[in-house]
Amino acid sequence: MSETANVTWLTREAFDRLQGELDEMRDVKRVEIAHRIEEARQEGDLKENGGYHAAREEQAKLEARIEQVQHLLRTAEIGEAPADDGVVEPGMIVTVDLAGNEMTFLLASREMSSEIDVDVFSTASPLGGAVNGEKTGSEVSYTAPNGKDITVKIKSAKPYDG
Repeated sequence: MSETANVTWLTREAFDRLQGELDEMRDVKRVEIAHRIEEARQEGDLKENGGYHAAREEQAKLEARIEQVQHLLRTAEIGEAPADDGVVEPGMIVTVDLAGNEMTFLLASREMSSEIDVDVFSTASPLGGAVNGEKTGSEVSYTAPNGKDITVKIKSAKPYDG
């Protein structure tokens, strides 16, 4: 597998948006949830306190999202599109032939899906992992989530110029 498998390719706009989301979660939402937990705690018996349990659950989800965004930002490769050498890697618009049907997608972080009007597959997805590091003209197989083996032919791989 390519050494870019652990790299998250993002545009500058997507990186900045994620950084803003992270700042908001750490600086504002954490404080809001902590206040709600404290207010609910003061209401008494925590075993039957729905507000307390809901706030704790929200806190857990927020912390998980913070960890996810921090990881994305740590592993991000920003802005520079990969070389136009026909090798599939994050940051490329890939066209494959899937049983006679053409499919085009961006190989990048799922976080890019709000930035572009084409499907986005990460290298962690079955299709993304199968094509990552392969050359135009190659045929690769992967196992779909439904257990079916699928073969695709890579027709083109061009840098995303977003």
